[in-house]
Amino acid sequence: MVTLSLLEPQALTPQQQWNFESESTIRIGRSPDNDVVLNDALVSRHHAQLQRVGNSNSNSSWQLVNQGTNGTFVDGILVSQGLLSNDSLIQLARGGPMLKFQLATGQHRPQAGVSWQPQRTNPPHPPDATEREYPTPAPRGQQGINSKRQELCTHSGNPPNNLFCIHCGQPIVQVQRFIRQYQVLRTLGQGGMGTTYLAWDKVGTINGRSQLLVLKEMNADMAQISKAQELFEREARILKGLHHPGIPTYYDFFVEGGKKYLAMELIHGQDLEKRIYLRGPCTPPQAIAWMIQTCDVLDYIHQQEPPLIHRDIKPANLLVRTVDNRVVVLDFGAVKEIGTALGTRIGAEGYSAPEQDRGQPCTQSDLYAIGPTLIFLLTGDNPMKFYRKRGSSYRFDVESIPTVTPQLRSAIERVTEPKPRDRYQSAKELSLALADCL
Repeated sequence: MVTLSLLEPQALTPQQQWNFESESTIRIGRSPDNDVVLNDALVSRHHAQLQRVGNSNSNSSWQLVNQGTNGTFVDGILVSQGLLSNDSLIQLARGGPMLKFQLATGQHRPQAGVSWQPQRTNPPHPPDATEREYPTPAPRGQQGINSKRQELCTHSGNPPNNLFCIHCGQPIVQVQRFIRQYQVLRTLGQGGMGTTYLAWDKVGTINGRSQLLVLKEMNADMAQISKAQELFEREARILKGLHHPGIPTYYDFFVEGGKKYLAMELIHGQDLEKRIYLRGPCTPPQAIAWMIQTCDVLDYIHQQEPPLIHRDIKPANLLVRTVDNRVVVLDFGAVKEIGTALGTRIGAEGYSAPEQDRGQPCTQSDLYAIGPTLIFLLTGDNPMKFYRKRGSSYRFDVESIPTVTPQLRSAIERVTEPKPRDRYQSAKELSLALADCL
């Protein structure tokens, strides 16, 4: 028997339950013809489907297939299709309702993966397609230790969640697989374009020393789509030519087994979306400081020849580095070079400028996203909550936000003007305006 429990977002206690004894398919969505009906604006009419995999109730697993436009997350990972394990948490859209999946005793067939423990005092919120909060490896002990000692090491006495043994320096976690010289230690995230892994370069082919890195693998189904291949290869090519402390360092790009891979710097930190959902809204000085740092990165890419447009500035793509509390801009898969053919619509709802929604982005489109990002940082709410019709067009109305001063409100209103020519014209100009609000 399958039980689905709708969880209260704060305490994660069950609010409503549905039990299914013999069904092989369970449909979830907003439409009344679903088996589980959830009346939520973020939920699509037919959002997700659970399917039994196996020949009998006692010897079967369940898989989830996403059908919703806003995506579905399983244990914090965005999935298009994947197997469920007992007690999996299913979230319909980012910030949407949360369901707990449970199998009757005897049916539980655990799947390999990284467990995700929900917070008890804050609403859980899944990461973007690429998980941004990475564990810091423990000291790796004596570097000159011989291989015989490594083979005999039992890894005892290590702190919980350590990736590396403090005695022999080798990975404690089981290596999932090898991709060329890279040892895949765990899956960080999965999205529509690719799967991102935490990997260990044991032989030190990149910088002459062993190190952790991020390895991004293009999904097999995306490899059949020419546009997806173009975007994946463009991200690698563009990252290779960028050198800025606010951008992850490019390491490697290769094809193995018919799949494309991108290796890049591992940044220890937490993205702003997850940070706000776990800790709550931040103070105006901190929010403004982070956006000034983001403007510095945007100014750098906008000054390239030809200028680059990021096209996906949003809290989930802005990581705060643990070591210095500074912003690193992530995910350059949507970057556009000015002067190339337009037409593809890329961007997150609420953060995407009107002209970008029409497939005509410009550098001012990246600046537009700073406005709703500030709104999210200061309120913890989806910026669309403050998007209303004002006069003949729709605008962000932030007058009701108590932490927004008149000067900051003026900056947000200007940077989100419907027409690019009415906004700040450069990231440097926006940065100066934000500095005046401190």
